[in-house]
Amino acid sequence: MTKFNSRESEFPIDPMFLDRWSPRAFTGEAISTAELFTMLDAAHWAPSSFNAQPWRFLYARRDTPHWTKFLHLLVPSNQIWAQNAAALVFIVSKSHMRLPGSDADVPSHSHSLDAGTASGFLALQARKMGWYLHGMAGFDLERAIVELAVPAAHRVEAVYAIGKQADKSVLPEKLQAKEQPNTRLPLQELVFEGGFPHT
Repeated sequence: MTKFNSRESEFPIDPMFLDRWSPRAFTGEAISTAELFTMLDAAHWAPSSFNAQPWRFLYARRDTPHWTKFLHLLVPSNQIWAQNAAALVFIVSKSHMRLPGSDADVPSHSHSLDAGTASGFLALQARKMGWYLHGMAGFDLERAIVELAVPAAHRVEAVYAIGKQADKSVLPEKLQAKEQPNTRLPLQELVFEGGFPHT
C-alpha cells in the first residue's frame, strides 16, 4: 500500500495518483501560455480508438479577452471559486471518426472515454508542474455550444479550472469543509472477476 496526502491505497501505486485531487481554493496566480500548453501537450498524448484523437481543448487564461465569457458559462456556485483560477479549459470530444481506408465518418463508441483519458493526463501533468485541476459539469451546456462555436457531432464533456492552491480560508465557509482530498470506495466494490456478481 501507499500512503500519501492523507490517502492510502490498497496496493503499492505511484504516489502521484494520491497527490492528484481537486481543490477549489486558488491563489489567482497567472499561468503562462507555455505552462498551459505543456499540460495540453501531455493531454493530447492520451490513447484513443484507432488513434482518432477526438479531444479538443478550448481555453481562456485569466486577465485575457476570453476569460469573462468562459467564467460566465459556469453555474454561479462554480463562478464563486473558479474566478480565482489561472485558466479554464473546456474539453470537447468529436463523436465521429474516420476508420483507416474509409472515406466516411462513423460514430465513435469511445469518444467520451478517450477525452476523459486526456483529462486525466492533463491533471497529472499539471500536478507535476505544481498546479491543480478541478473538473466541473456545472456549466450552461446550451450557451457553451453556441458561445464556443462547438461544431455539430461534438460533445462538450466538462470544464476544468487550473490554478495554484491557496489556503481554504479564501473560500466561502460552506466550501471550506470540502477542501481536502477525498477517498475512494474499496476495490472489492468496483472490481469483479468474470463479470458482475449475481444479485
